Order: sequence, then C-alpha cells, then structure tokens
Amino acid sequence: MPASFAALAIGAAAMRVLGGDGGQGAGDPRVPVLVLATGVMAASIGLSGQDLALDRTAAIRWVPRRAAHVLLGGAVVAAVLVAVQGVGSGMGTSMADAGFVVRDSAGLTGLAALGAALSGGRYAWTLPFGWLSFSFFAPAGTGTAMRVATWMLLPAGAAAGTWTAVLLLGVGTAAYALAGPRR
Repeated sequence: MPASFAALAIGAAAMRVLGGDGGQGAGDPRVPVLVLATGVMAASIGLSGQDLALDRTAAIRWVPRRAAHVLLGGAVVAAVLVAVQGVGSGMGTSMADAGFVVRDSAGLTGLAALGAALSGGRYAWTLPFGWLSFSFFAPAGTGTAMRVATWMLLPAGAAAGTWTAVLLLGVGTAAYALAGPRR
C-alpha cells in the first residue's frame, strides 16, 4: 500500500511538472488520464484479496468491504490528482477539471476491479492499461461506438464518457464485491 501510494504521488507530481500548459487552461486530456491510469494500476495490486479461509470465517461479510475497498481506491487516486493540481494552482496551470478527474477515476477503477475479478489482483492492471492504450492510438471518430471506446479522453460532461464510466464502475465493483479476486 505505501509503495502504491508513493507511485501514485510521484506519477502525479511528474505529470504536473511535465503537463503544464502555460496557463492556457485544461490542455491535452491524455496527461491527466495517464496520471489516473498510473494511479489505478498501482492501486490495483491491492485488489488481490485476503485468504480464502479468512473470507469464510469473517464475522462481517466481505461483499461490502470489497465494494468499499474499490471505491476508496478510486477516491484516493482522484484526490491525489486534484491535490497535485491544487498545489500548482498558483502557477496558473490546470491539467483537468474535477468532473473529468472523477469520471475517469471512477471508470478506470471499475476496470481494475473487473480485471481483479476476471484474472486476479496480480493482473488487475491489464484492463485499464489495455483500454488506455486503445484510447491513445484509436483513430478519432464521432460515432457512438468510437465515443464509447475513447470515453476517457472525452471532455467532462460528455454523455458517452459519463455513462461508460458509470457502467464500468458499477459492473467492476459488483463483480469484485460479489466474486472477489480470481484465485
């Protein structure tokens, strides 16, 4: 956990320095998405789960704990990016607005949770990484399918981006909470 948090903070600070736009407002959406994806991938190792014997003997059910774990991880990733932006606000630069950060953090966290449920915590990072890679190199398109496929690069408030992120968060959190990480 400390190593994941350190990776998140260092990645956010590095992108803050490298992603400055000279006071022009929110610039290239790939920089904050890269920060958020790095944070989610670093935090996803924590979705490895507990011991099966511990799961069976716990006095409190694991479903709400797992759901809270996923949501807390996404909230921490978003909070770090917002905090790093706040530290540099005196420099007049901004990587992304809060709506963009919350939406993308939620969607990427859902992807990591789904990855943990499908392939275990060790490989939970593969779904956010794969979707991020596709979004970076996909041709620009205006059709609904391409807007859904590149949801994380759409501006805040875009319906396709918001609904895709909400769906990914819901499905990923439910899958991880109910099934736990794959063993």
